[in-house]
Amino acid sequence: MANSYHSSVLLLLVVVTLTSMCGTEFCVDARHLLETTLPQLPKPELPSLPKVELPNPELPQLPKVELPSLPHVPTLPMPELPHFPELPKPVLPELPKPELPHFPELPKPVLPELPKPELPHFPELPKPVLPELPQPVLPTLPKDIHIPTIPFPHSNTP
Repeated sequence: MANSYHSSVLLLLVVVTLTSMCGTEFCVDARHLLETTLPQLPKPELPSLPKVELPNPELPQLPKVELPSLPHVPTLPMPELPHFPELPKPVLPELPKPELPHFPELPKPVLPELPKPELPHFPELPKPVLPELPQPVLPTLPKDIHIPTIPFPHSNTP
């Protein structure tokens, strides 16, 4: 069990190492591409082409098509509906309203008054006085600090 764990870690380490080694070539190549200057090439002059004028094409006229007339459709008279006598509206009997039985009124319950609880009296404590701390003095940097610079690699180094 432990051996398989170590081998997977080593495999991951090998993959990361190989990919980091391959990535430096692209950076160097990109720097070389940026540093190189290309010679200016003259723009080629092309001869002008002659203008060709084409005549407007005339479309042939199509013959007019005569449509046959529609056949005559006779109109039908409106049919008359039979007349029905009006029926009287039905009269519904009135139903008596239901009455609820009368309940006697109950007296409201009287609750006894409860005395308010008295809280014990706590003496007032004096506020604590914190000692005043002196303001910290921030150190200042000297003005003449030598900042190291990183030398850029030469173009002939890989």
